[in-house]
Amino acid sequence: MKYIGAIDQGTTSTRFIVFDQNGQIVSSSQMEHRQYFPAPGWVEHDADEIWANTRTVMIQALEKKGIDARSLAGIGITNQRETCIPFNPRTGEVYHKAIVWQDLRTSAIIARLKKEMGESELRERTGLRFSPYFSAGKIIWMLENVEGLRDEMEKGNVVFGTIDTYLVWRLTGKVVTDVTNASRYMLMNIRTLDWDEDLLRLCGISRAALPEIVPSIGQIYGYTKIKNAQVSVCGILGDQQAALFGQACFESGQAKCTYGTGCFMLMNTGDRLCYSTKGLLSTVAYQMKGQPPVYAIEGSIAIAGSLVQWARDNLKMVRDAHELDELASSVPDCGGVYIVPAFSGLFAPHWRSDARGVIAGLTGYVTRAHICRAVLEATAFQANDIFQAMEEDSSIKLSVLKVDGGLTNSAPLMAFQADILSIPVIRPQVIETTALGAAYASGLSAGIWQNTENLASYWKEQLRWTPGMDSQSRDEKISFWRKAVSRTLNWAEKED
Repeated sequence: MKYIGAIDQGTTSTRFIVFDQNGQIVSSSQMEHRQYFPAPGWVEHDADEIWANTRTVMIQALEKKGIDARSLAGIGITNQRETCIPFNPRTGEVYHKAIVWQDLRTSAIIARLKKEMGESELRERTGLRFSPYFSAGKIIWMLENVEGLRDEMEKGNVVFGTIDTYLVWRLTGKVVTDVTNASRYMLMNIRTLDWDEDLLRLCGISRAALPEIVPSIGQIYGYTKIKNAQVSVCGILGDQQAALFGQACFESGQAKCTYGTGCFMLMNTGDRLCYSTKGLLSTVAYQMKGQPPVYAIEGSIAIAGSLVQWARDNLKMVRDAHELDELASSVPDCGGVYIVPAFSGLFAPHWRSDARGVIAGLTGYVTRAHICRAVLEATAFQANDIFQAMEEDSSIKLSVLKVDGGLTNSAPLMAFQADILSIPVIRPQVIETTALGAAYASGLSAGIWQNTENLASYWKEQLRWTPGMDSQSRDEKISFWRKAVSRTLNWAEKED
């Protein structure tokens, strides 16, 4: 029996999951890492801690089930995207903590860039919008604020890598990033799949300070030693593209939504590069070596599962997510309360970094249970905003939505999501689809599987939630949600 390992490096934790040749989970291990908040709107991670945790969970997952590392056909990597680490590829020195995708410190830098290049030109080149979300602004901030870093860049002593780059370098010594992660820098030309010279000049970033862009699938990037074995590292997908791949959304028009720290909906558009007019992003879904890229459109929500964590850790309202679910289920509705968690501004389809979170509709009638229900419903409303934009952009009417991620364990959320979307919501048997997508990419690269048709046969439905809400109630709730969203705008610095 051959196995495939997947490193799933996320915003709050790192996991290593071992899959068998049928795409089933054999063993796993997970460790959380610390979140640093040095200033309001700033979020950082410790790269050394992430690497140490990665090594630990790899060993733990193998030892838990007595798996010989020599039976691993390969290791795939999936990772939190846009988060950026500046490191010296010769010495391993990390020049600054990783600046996380949620971080807002680059708002002024992004406003400056927008004056130099129009939004439409950036979208044409990259498929993206000007936003602190993407890696380019983070790199500029580090060059302007980390003493001596620009000099180090000019000497060729620094690489600005997303998490995949850092982990591959730690594992193999190679400095690469796959096309899905590269497409999130705001520096890659989405048609040529190469760093865009005009954007590099605009941002003052050296090409030599960026990793080599490689295909997601079909290439061995290098080898790493695990215990007594040399194991190939082959297959990289940014986390949301990995979930799309793990959900077997291989055909144009198929879509998935991942409910994790954030919430991300992607639709495969095949070889068609679809530019959004509704606030969505165009991105690379994946690329197999020697083949053209497969594209996707995406809607990104910054705060989903992290809102549950916030209610637990910051507000101390519940002991855990299970208690929040129980309280939410104990009331028939939200009691008129709407929470818009614009902690890092609003992402798709609004793109307002000046927005901040609100709790609206409070009355003396409201209890802790109503607020817990509003916490869950906030994610469903945000996903609905993206869903509507996606259908309008693609001219494709979705009949079902495949879902995955930790929040799909929340039955009240999934039931409400089906009600608000007014279509069935389906969860697969293997809900760790992000790690599964990385395993699929690695297994295809290592020859365990031959094609995506093999992989599609493994997808099996586990649970289905069907809509039961009448259209008048649904429209009324959406109307109140949109009113609440309007209250978040212009809270921080006003956008240009």
